[in-house]
Amino acid sequence: MPAVMSILSYNMTLAHDRMGRDMANQDAREGRTDTAHTRDGTPISYRVDGREAGPRLALVHSLAMDKHFWDRAIAELGDRASVLTFDCRGHGRSGKPVGPYDVRQFADDLADLMDHVGWTGAAVAGASMGGCVALALAHRHPERVTGLGLFDTTSWYGETAVQAWDERARKAQDEGLEALVGFQATRWFNDGFREAHPEVLEAAIRVFLANDVDAYAASCRMLGDVDLRDALDGLDLPCRILVGSEDYATPPSMAEVLAERIKGATLTVLPGARHFTPLEAPAAIAGQLDALLRSHG
Repeated sequence: MPAVMSILSYNMTLAHDRMGRDMANQDAREGRTDTAHTRDGTPISYRVDGREAGPRLALVHSLAMDKHFWDRAIAELGDRASVLTFDCRGHGRSGKPVGPYDVRQFADDLADLMDHVGWTGAAVAGASMGGCVALALAHRHPERVTGLGLFDTTSWYGETAVQAWDERARKAQDEGLEALVGFQATRWFNDGFREAHPEVLEAAIRVFLANDVDAYAASCRMLGDVDLRDALDGLDLPCRILVGSEDYATPPSMAEVLAERIKGATLTVLPGARHFTPLEAPAAIAGQLDALLRSHG
């Protein structure tokens, strides 16, 4: 563990040192980024990449990440789809209204965003928190979802979820996001990946530390309240489920529940991977997304 913490401390230092310069570079990269407004007026930062006339794919990022969470997978996917990515409310460059937040609200935000870009429907995939949002969208707006990608996610975090997520929110508010980096990084990526790809770890830490702490806390408490179990049995659509075999946050047993109850679902357990498979295994995620797009034509 001391060696791990040494690597994390080094990467935290780099993340702080480079944050200003990288934010400026991101401004340049985000030339295609636009802003939409949800039904309650919250601004949502988004972008559409890929082939304009291609099949439509909307991607929802993990807790405390942003739209760039999907960049590695999109690069692997190539020009096979028109891809919508965005910053969820409370995240990235989107608005950060005062909580509490609700996963149904996040799903409605995506429906509003799809209206804004003129999409009547799309395949929708999400990772972790994003998977909860994708599930909620499929339940609330089934006509908008042609297929589901559920990665490293769950419909319910369990009996102790409310307390556990509230404790994480309180720690962030009391001690700052820096206090959570060590805990998060070892859950995000396996040990070998962190050592082999320090630049990916550093980038994830940088995005994490840039979060508004109160919006982060509201998002944590939202996940503690998530219970979408009743939505599962009513879903009957192409669905690709993937989880890392070493995912401690949403373990394979949670993915198995999704696969058993969603008609049309397939489950892939990725050996050795942990919680951030879109960053740790982008080729595998792109393969799942491509299969999902092909499954609905």
